[in-house]
Amino acid sequence: MRIGPHAIAPAVVLAPMAGVTDKPFRMLCKRLGAGLCVSEMTTSDPRFWQTPKSLRRMDHAGEPEPVSVQIAGTDPAQLAEAARYNAAHGAEIIDINMGCPAKKVCNVAAGSALLRDEALVARILEAVVAAVDVPVTLKIRTGWCRESRNALAIARIAEASGIAALTIHGRTRNDFYEGEAEYETIAAVKAAIGIPVIANGDIDSPDKAKAVLEATGADAVMVGRAAQGRPWLFREIAHFLATGEYLAPPSIAEVREILLGHLAHLHAFYGEAQGVRIARKHLGWYARGRPEHAAFRAVVNTAETAERQLALTRDYFDALAAGDVPPFASAA
Repeated sequence: MRIGPHAIAPAVVLAPMAGVTDKPFRMLCKRLGAGLCVSEMTTSDPRFWQTPKSLRRMDHAGEPEPVSVQIAGTDPAQLAEAARYNAAHGAEIIDINMGCPAKKVCNVAAGSALLRDEALVARILEAVVAAVDVPVTLKIRTGWCRESRNALAIARIAEASGIAALTIHGRTRNDFYEGEAEYETIAAVKAAIGIPVIANGDIDSPDKAKAVLEATGADAVMVGRAAQGRPWLFREIAHFLATGEYLAPPSIAEVREILLGHLAHLHAFYGEAQGVRIARKHLGWYARGRPEHAAFRAVVNTAETAERQLALTRDYFDALAAGDVPPFASAA
């Protein structure tokens, strides 16, 4: 699959997730097999571009190419300016968010709320595409609600506006993340337009990725929540799609090294105090489904320093690798 001049290989993409797909996580997923990693959504409002939060989200130094930055907003001119600003600061692909279901986003008519106004969608897409020389992509849901699945109409607008690729999450806005994703709408869109289509929603295994590609005819799959605590899922999916064979899961020792490296990057990127706090959710995801998960979280979440957090994590995984019960009592 290509997005403008960029070959996306393998055709497995990390979804933009607020508070999750920061630079440390994107770089890790890219190293572990993602063909493309999309940033957390950044605001199109220039009043907030110089805040510490926005500056971190716009930091792409050393990030593997192509760098894809997602922007969110409602005003065509403002989104066009945001696209220009991000392209000037390292973005090689601009992605427009019309899929976020969060109330705080939809309440200001952004994200998936835009799907209710097809004329505004057209004005936004035309303005952003005209504003930059880099390819522009779009992420949507199947519609605002099940009674109004208008993804096909939006897709045709997108293609006519010069959008380079379209990602569709197989739920409506009103579905949020409940129930199962449906792929019939994605298949209908893929059959009707000529630009690349990326299928998103409930892709959590190599088998599911293959099944969704076969059901939709999509050019790639996008993985979101399933990658939390399992960044190696990208290489597992890519290997299965390429060979039809399952890749062995990572050993305890490899998970330990991946996680310790991720923690160290978080500490360095955010600074110790904030990095330790942000790392806590990732620690919970990595330990999910493993022995003593609840006890591990209870102990590791008491760590206030990077050194302590790393030490507790090492102790936990060293004990698992040795087949011992992790020494939480002594660690506490």
